[in-house]
Order: sequence, then structure tokens, then C-alpha cells
Amino acid sequence: MGFAECIDIFLKMLFAAFDVFFRNMFRLIYGKTGKKMPAIKDLVLLESATSLAYKIRNGKLSSLDVTNSFIERIHETNKLLNCVVDNRFEDARKEAQAADDLIKSGSVSSESLAKEKPFLGVPFTTKDCIAVKDMLHTSGLYKRKDVKASEDAATIKLLRAAGAIPIALTNVSELCMWWESNNPVHGRTNNPYDSNRIVGGSSGGEGCIQAAAGSAFGIGSDIGGSIRMPCFFNGVFGHKPSKFVVSNEGQFPAAVNREQDSFLGIGPMVRRAEDLTPLLKVIAGKNAESLKLDEPVDLKKIKFFYQDCDTGSSFVSSVDPEIKECFSKIAVHLEKAHKIKAQKMELEKFAQSKDMWLYNMKAGPPGFDMQLGNLEKPINLNSELLKWFAGCSNHTFVALATALLENTGPGNGSETYRKYVLMRDHFRMEMKDMLGDDGVFIYPTHPTPAPYHNEPLFKPFNFSYTGIFNVLTLPATHIPMGLSKSGLPIGVQVVANDKNDRLCLAVARELEKAFGGWVPPQIDA
Repeated sequence: MGFAECIDIFLKMLFAAFDVFFRNMFRLIYGKTGKKMPAIKDLVLLESATSLAYKIRNGKLSSLDVTNSFIERIHETNKLLNCVVDNRFEDARKEAQAADDLIKSGSVSSESLAKEKPFLGVPFTTKDCIAVKDMLHTSGLYKRKDVKASEDAATIKLLRAAGAIPIALTNVSELCMWWESNNPVHGRTNNPYDSNRIVGGSSGGEGCIQAAAGSAFGIGSDIGGSIRMPCFFNGVFGHKPSKFVVSNEGQFPAAVNREQDSFLGIGPMVRRAEDLTPLLKVIAGKNAESLKLDEPVDLKKIKFFYQDCDTGSSFVSSVDPEIKECFSKIAVHLEKAHKIKAQKMELEKFAQSKDMWLYNMKAGPPGFDMQLGNLEKPINLNSELLKWFAGCSNHTFVALATALLENTGPGNGSETYRKYVLMRDHFRMEMKDMLGDDGVFIYPTHPTPAPYHNEPLFKPFNFSYTGIFNVLTLPATHIPMGLSKSGLPIGVQVVANDKNDRLCLAVARELEKAFGGWVPPQIDA
């Protein structure tokens, strides 16, 4: 064993001890379990978006009543959770009434509505970085605290055309570049299963409102796990689509070049797996045809591969035993229910996930310091760090540290950068060859259940379990697998080859049937 290998082993052991210490320290700081979201009293809140759409267009429910149910739920939960940061409740009510009037008029048949406006009258939410006309568009940046969108993002336009009604915006991390949703504009969002825990980021407010049943469905975006991690921490489903299928137009901050745009994806966040496919079909627009979403998927013809850890990445937490147990449960289910033998893998390149993501994200100007300056001029990092320590900065420490990290070390075009781009390319080909057109890969979404607030500062690279699939540009779906012994959501992600999103979504539906999917709070109805 060489000197470098000895150092690597020592550092891994040191981080493991460090990880255990800080986990126990935060447990002592927060003490007992925090508050949980209130019980659900209205059974409408438990319905899938697909079911609500069907009942609304067939006159079994009114859009106005459904919209009011979700608005009331937001009022009931948001004081505890702080996940909703702006709303258009009155306009939403008017649009819901207009949908009801259209249906009552009988001028359009239910069949035609199902085809032309498949989500007519269904209320939804989206994160505060995806533009909704006349609503806040801050992305958690203080300089944008009063900015409102002048028009809808491309995905919002498509959803409105499908009849869906935006009702509220949800919280994000500052400039959407951290995995806890906390910013100087709207503050911190709390986990609905334990208010002392994080909701993830950057679509953390959206994952939270879905788990709390405050919205029929949500839309998030994902450049390093920003859909899948919040879905993991909040126990709901979320899908990062294949590259360039869903338009990223209307996000702030935008990707700085086409390659970074390929890492970024807008996708659905839902409580019920049946909603993933129809929503993806809507937001993909004319590109939906390339996904063949209507093509039936025969599970028995899918090749299943799985891996329950990254094989030992430096400075990344070990996968909790309860999460590892999910993989054996899935393997047993596949064999018993479908006679499918899932193949366990040990792909060692996953140990380089964080480095591949970090270096592939070094896309060049504008830098993160310029984005923190709202693209007007870069902030003075030294000055802002001094202000932060004095308690008077308008930025989070994480955002400043991100900008500092970007400005240090090897940059875009360096030898190290080229090394990790080449490694990514080789790994991408390896994954594509393994998956083919009939394979899926099941992998941890995150190594631990939701950490305590601020705990991610001491384990910043745990996002690498999701981030690797952004730079590999493969579609991925988070699938909830129930609650841990401590009552926190756990789950896995399933990955397929480019444009094979339908395989991920089929597996999500299957595992929901087998293991239950989203676990709602107490129901008192």
C-alpha cells in the first residue's frame, strides 16, 4: 500500500469519526424531536393530481372547492413549515371558478378536456426561481427581494395551457446552490416530519409543501439533486428528466452555457407516482414524443442493476443501514413478484462523484460572485465575509463559501478540469453501455435521512449521490420507501439511459404499489 492510499484511508476514517461526532452534537443541541405537521382533515388533499383532474372535469368535484381546500391547508401548515413565500390565492380562485363555469356550460366534452386540458382546474405550486407572471422571482437573493416576474417560464405556460392553476411559490436556498432551503429573503423551511430537520434544496419548499399536502403537485428544478434530495427528505416522488427535454427558460439563475444547461432539468414533484408521466408529458411539450411516454413498459423485460453505496468517497457520509436495507427489500420483491434477478454492482467510479460534479460545474463566466451581485457586478467576497461574521451580510455563509470555492483551485480548462471531464465521459459511456435501452440502475438518493438544520455545513458533499447523474445527464426518479425508525422519510433513486424516462417512471409506480410510497401525516377526517 502506497503513501497516498494510506493518507486516503486515514482521511476517510477521520471524516467518519467527524461525521458521527457532529451528528450526535446536533442531536444534543436540538434535543427531542421537533413539531410535526398538523393532521389532514380534508380527504381531497390525499387525492393524486390525476384523480382530481378527472373528478373536476366530470363534475364530481368543483375546481373552486379543491383550490380552497389546498389554500386552507397552506394557511394551516405554513406557520410551522415556512415553505410558501408568495401566493396568488384570489386570482387562483377566479381561475378555478372559470374552469367550473366552462365544465358546467357543456361546451366542451369531458373527453376533449382530458385530451386538450388534462389538468383543468387543478392547483399547483412551484419554487421561487421559476418565473410565474406577477409573482416574486427572487431565487432567495436579497438584491432581488422585490423582483417580480414579467412573464411565465416556459413550463408554467405549458401547465396553464393544460388547465392547471398556479396558487403559490415555495422556498429555495440562496441562488439554488445548496441543499438546505434557507435564504436572507424568506428564511428557513422546516421539515414536515420533524421541524428540527432540513427539507433539502434547492426545491426544498416544494418538497415540503407536497409532503404537507398543501398542493396537488409541484414543479422543481435540479442541477445537483435539487428535485431528488427534497423529495427524499420529504418522502415524495420527483423526476429529473433527460437533458433538453423540458425547457429551462424562465429560471434564475440560468445555466451559463449549453453544457451546464444539459445538467439542469425542470421536473415534477408529486405525492403519487401516477402523476409523474402525465405531468412530464405536459411540461415537455413538443419534446414529449421523444420520450415515448405512452409506450407500455413490461417490467419483466427490464434489466435491474443496483448499488447501495458509492464504494467509499472521501468526505461523504456512509449510507445508513435502514437505507441499505431498502435495496435488499427491492431485490426480494422483484424476484418474488416478477421472477426478476436484480444484479448488484460495485462501480468504483462513483467514489469520484463529488469531484466529477464540482469540476464539471466550473463552466466559466459569469461566476457565482457575479450571480450573487444579481449579474450587475461581482460582490466583494472578502468584505461580505467580514460582514457575515459581524452579522450584517445580506448573504448566507454557504453562498459566500460557494463563491470562494469557485474562485480557488483549478478552474475551467485546467489539467485537473480536463481530467474530471474525461473521467465523466468515460463513466457516462460505461453507464450507457450497462443500461442500454432496457436497463435501470437503483442507487441511494442520499446517504442519511434528513439532517438537523445547519448540519449539512459539516458534510457538504453528501449531495454527490444525486449530483453525479446531473453531469452524466441521465434521467433519474426519486422513489419514497416509507419512514425510518425515527419517523423520517427514506428512499432510493432509479436511473435509466437518456430518453428512457418511462422506465424510471414505471419502476416508481411498481415500488409505490409494493412499499406504499408517500406516508401522509396523521389523518383526522
